[in-house]
Amino acid sequence: MSCREIKAAAVAWPRQWRLLETGAADGATNMAIDEAILIHHSRGEVPPTLRFYRWDPPTLSLGYFQNADREVDREACRRMGIGLVRRPTGGRAVLHDREVTYSVTISQKFLPGSVLETYRLLSQGLVAGLRLLEVEVDLFYPDKTQRELRSKQSAACFDTPSGYEVAVAGKKLVGSAQVRQRGTILQHGSILLSVDEEILFAILAFPSEAVRQRVKAAFGAKATALDRVLPQPPGYDQVCRAVARGFAAALGIDLIPSELTAGERLTARKLALEKYSYLNWHEQGRLEVISP
Repeated sequence: MSCREIKAAAVAWPRQWRLLETGAADGATNMAIDEAILIHHSRGEVPPTLRFYRWDPPTLSLGYFQNADREVDREACRRMGIGLVRRPTGGRAVLHDREVTYSVTISQKFLPGSVLETYRLLSQGLVAGLRLLEVEVDLFYPDKTQRELRSKQSAACFDTPSGYEVAVAGKKLVGSAQVRQRGTILQHGSILLSVDEEILFAILAFPSEAVRQRVKAAFGAKATALDRVLPQPPGYDQVCRAVARGFAAALGIDLIPSELTAGERLTARKLALEKYSYLNWHEQGRLEVISP
C-alpha cells in the first residue's frame, strides 16, 4: 500500500496538528509524557501531535522486550551517571544524549496501514526535514540477509537499520520504534546529533570483552550522526525547526505551537511515578525501583 493509498483509505486527518517542544527531562518523565499524549489523543481531547524533547541525565532506554540483566551493565550505568528507562515501544537499546528525540501520536483511524506502512509515511517527514539541512538521507529497507543478521547483532538500536528507517549511505541516522494502544499510534525516535561509541558500548553487556570490542569496531559502518555527515552540523533547535517543516510539507499539515494540557501533565506525573520509575514495569507484580 502506497502512502497515497494509505491516505485514501484513512479518515482524513485534521489539517491542524499540535507542535510541542517539552525541553529536557529524565527518562521516566519523557516516556510518561509520550504515553500521556497517547491517552488523551485517544480520548479525542487533543489533536495529532508532533513532539520534540531532550534527556537529562543522558539515558539508556530499553525496548519493551529487552532483558535488562542480560543486555545492560547496570553498574556501569550508575558509575557513569546514565539513567535507565524502559520504553513502551519495542526495538533495542538507545543511548539518549546528544540528539533530537521526536514523537508522533495519531489515531489509527487516520493511518490504517501496517506498522511498516505507517513507518514509511511518517519517515517521509523526517526525510523532508533533514534534506532541508542538506543531509543526503534516504529510507533504508534491509534485504533478507541483513534482516536475518540483525538478530545476531548487539543490543544497540543503531547497530543495524530496520525497515523504512532514515539512513545516510546505508548508515542509520534516525532510529525509531512504534507502539499501538487504545486505537492510537505512538512512534518515537532519535535523530543523532553526535554519538559516543565509548559510552554506549561501556554500558551494554557482552559475553566477553573480545565480543564488545568486535561489535564496537563494526558500529561505525552501521550508524552515523549529523556531525559526521555535515561540515557544520546543526544544533538541537535548528534540527527541530527543519524536521517540523518537513513533517508539515510531507503530510500537508499545519503545525500549531502549543503546550501540554493540564490533564496531560497530571497523567504524565502519575505514569512517571507509578510506571516508568520501574525498569520492570512490564512485569506485573515484580516492580523494582530504578536506583539513582
